[in-house]
Amino acid sequence: MGNIFSISLSLDTIITRCWDCATGQASYICNLEDNLHALQTELAELKELRSDLMRRVKIAEDEQQLKRLGQVEGWLQRAETLITDADQLIQESPQHVEKLCMGGCCSSQPRSTHRFGKQITRILRKVKYLKGKGDFSDVASKPPLPSATERPSEPTVGLESYLKKVWSCLQKEQVGIIGIYGVGGVGKTTLLSQINNKFHDTTHDYHVIWAVASQDRPIEKVQDEIAKRVGLSNEGWKSKSLDEKAGDIRSILHKKKFALLLDDIWEWFDLSRAGIPIPTQENGSKVIFTTRRLDVVECLPSGEALKLFEEKVGSETLHMHPDIHKLAEAVAEECAGLPLALITIGRAMASKKTPQEWEYAIEVLRKSAASVLPGVGKEMYPKLKFSYDCLPDERFRSCFLYCSLYPEDHPIEKDQLIHCWIGEGLLDEHTNLSSARNQGHFIRGSLIDACLLENIRGNYYVKMHDVVRDMALWIVWEFKEKFFVKLGVQLKELPEAEKWEEVTRMSLMGYQIENLTEILECPNLQTLFLGSNDLKVIMNDFFNSMPMLSVLDLSHNMNLKELPVGIANLVSLEHLNLSWTGIRRLPVELKTLAKLKYLNLELTIDLRMIPQQLISNFSKLQVLKMLACNVGCSLVLEEMEHLKYLNVLTITFRSASKLEKALGFKKFFNCVIERLMLEDFNDSRSLNILALANMQHLYSLGLLRCMNLEEVKIESNKIEGVGFFHSLRFVYLSKCDQLRDANWIIIAPHLEDLVIINCKSLEEIISEENFGEVTKSKANTNLFSKLKILHLICLPKMKTICSHALPLPRLKEIRIKRCAMLKKLPLNSNSAKGQRVVIKGEEEWWKEVEWEDESTRLAFLPSFKPHVI
Repeated sequence: MGNIFSISLSLDTIITRCWDCATGQASYICNLEDNLHALQTELAELKELRSDLMRRVKIAEDEQQLKRLGQVEGWLQRAETLITDADQLIQESPQHVEKLCMGGCCSSQPRSTHRFGKQITRILRKVKYLKGKGDFSDVASKPPLPSATERPSEPTVGLESYLKKVWSCLQKEQVGIIGIYGVGGVGKTTLLSQINNKFHDTTHDYHVIWAVASQDRPIEKVQDEIAKRVGLSNEGWKSKSLDEKAGDIRSILHKKKFALLLDDIWEWFDLSRAGIPIPTQENGSKVIFTTRRLDVVECLPSGEALKLFEEKVGSETLHMHPDIHKLAEAVAEECAGLPLALITIGRAMASKKTPQEWEYAIEVLRKSAASVLPGVGKEMYPKLKFSYDCLPDERFRSCFLYCSLYPEDHPIEKDQLIHCWIGEGLLDEHTNLSSARNQGHFIRGSLIDACLLENIRGNYYVKMHDVVRDMALWIVWEFKEKFFVKLGVQLKELPEAEKWEEVTRMSLMGYQIENLTEILECPNLQTLFLGSNDLKVIMNDFFNSMPMLSVLDLSHNMNLKELPVGIANLVSLEHLNLSWTGIRRLPVELKTLAKLKYLNLELTIDLRMIPQQLISNFSKLQVLKMLACNVGCSLVLEEMEHLKYLNVLTITFRSASKLEKALGFKKFFNCVIERLMLEDFNDSRSLNILALANMQHLYSLGLLRCMNLEEVKIESNKIEGVGFFHSLRFVYLSKCDQLRDANWIIIAPHLEDLVIINCKSLEEIISEENFGEVTKSKANTNLFSKLKILHLICLPKMKTICSHALPLPRLKEIRIKRCAMLKKLPLNSNSAKGQRVVIKGEEEWWKEVEWEDESTRLAFLPSFKPHVI
């Protein structure tokens, strides 16, 4: 019987093992109440520890611009999960305690109680362990220097060889500084952008920094842009001297291998004074700069120039008549190979359908006089002026020249620009504001089509190419327009002018002017831009001699605490922008501004008082902007009924009761509200979103810090009528900690931008149930059909955007950050067809994304761009 295996145990051993097992299991029941009390105590301490840690992290991130440590982030996530689980068990505990008997040592349902007691013991052990691991001496550190950030760059003609040359030079150890020279419009910035993007798309060990020098305060501008890229930029940074900033920059860059891409240098630039270490073979760093001071870079050869020109004219025009193609060669030749001239003149000629128009254009271009400005290709401005001359009429030309009042490279908010045109009287007389704004949008679009303006930042802003702006100012000065725009200087006080009495428009934006203590005799001044300075004091008599002033912009002067009472002398004023100022009260003297049509008080966070009857006294007011204004909305509600011309209102409500009161005013439902913020809604747990749905022109809606808001109601029987929010384009949700979904968004059919940040309980955007309700409606088969931007940031419980893949035909960008549970995107291989989509996020998150199928993964693999701090 050699293959028989036997085990022999004594009776004592068996009894001992059984006893141990029985007593061990019984202890889970006997100790249940004690363990519950211990868990409640330990859990309370864990919550306190988590709150203290979160407070330290918030200070480090918001005030010190630091990045939380990975181990801290991990601890907080584990604590969040553990606290949720522990709270759930404690909530279930009464029903198990009730089952205890015999002094707590037995249970009427021993198996259930034993299982529960075991869970309590285990989670108690985990809570104690996690508490012991929650002592962090440091919670955050400076973020690493960012790698290259991709810059927008359209496909270009003729720069490929130059890109190869520059990139080849960068590989040589002995080359530290590379200059790209050329006339304005030759394509230097485009070439530098392509170099930047090549850094972005290749593996390297450089920290790539992009900075623009320009004419005004070049060193300080470069320092500020470097500071943003290396994590130095904060409130204290602004108050530092140039030398202090240089020291801070030097202390970081001298330890790093960097590539500084420095665009648009107008004069000798002292790297050392800016704090930039000189590149050497030892440190391996590089500086690549562009300048228009030397005409070294060649223009496009004739073949490539003609190709670019014909592309902008369009094949339809080129084939309208057999002679046009030959004439196009002559026009392209007159552009001297300059890309900007080829582009702008090409667009101007796109509408010219007869040979006679083309022959006239050649004649005009050949008569172009030499430029009067030094340092620029001598024929550039007159050539570009042809595009200006091709504008339909003087109204279009005046609107174009007006844009030159904004600083170089300055983003211009398109609506703000149009309202300035209206305030200046540059548009036709219209019976209502809506018609005037429509004309303004038409003119803006025409300037964009003519390549005289360009869309930026998702089409919410426009800007002028620096050469186009130079050309506009050349036209102003050449043809004796009465503009006053200072270039290439650093102003801390008002400049001097020979003939103030002749000036009609003045721009002193973006300088460091602190005090306005001199009277300017400007009897013909119509527009005055003083935004983005360091204004602190404006003397009472400053505005005394400006009786014709129509547009006044004082925005972005946070140190300006008071308005001078002398502002009452501006009896012709129609447009007043006080947004982002530090003013605490509006002077009652503003009542004299009887012609005021536009008043902007957005982001006046220190504003405490508006005199009664002041707002209602502006009987011609058409636009009132008060979004995030610190003064409550009650005053507006009471006085707005007197504003019979009010057409645009932006406003913030800070309680459900005030919103409910507002909804009783019929005008709110009709046509006035364009942007609405619901902030600090702590007096209500629910919001009936359909109460807002009839606001015909509501463009932007935000919910901010509505900490008690648990649901945004949308009745299922109303979904069939989806499309209430016909005008809503932008939705912003932040710090609404009790919300679990955002289902109501399905009734905004034209939504373009959706941004959700710091909503810690949000689990999904569109639920399975509501998705099904939507798709039943024929009108709603294309959910998110207009969506362009989707940003989801710091949503720890977010699991689902939408349970089904969506077409998303307009999608441009998805940004996901700190959404660890979000594993699947609503995409398949047919989503965003034909679009260049960018998906930004953490690399670890990207590795764990679950795809519909392999073809979807391959389709979107090139879209990913690692999140850069």
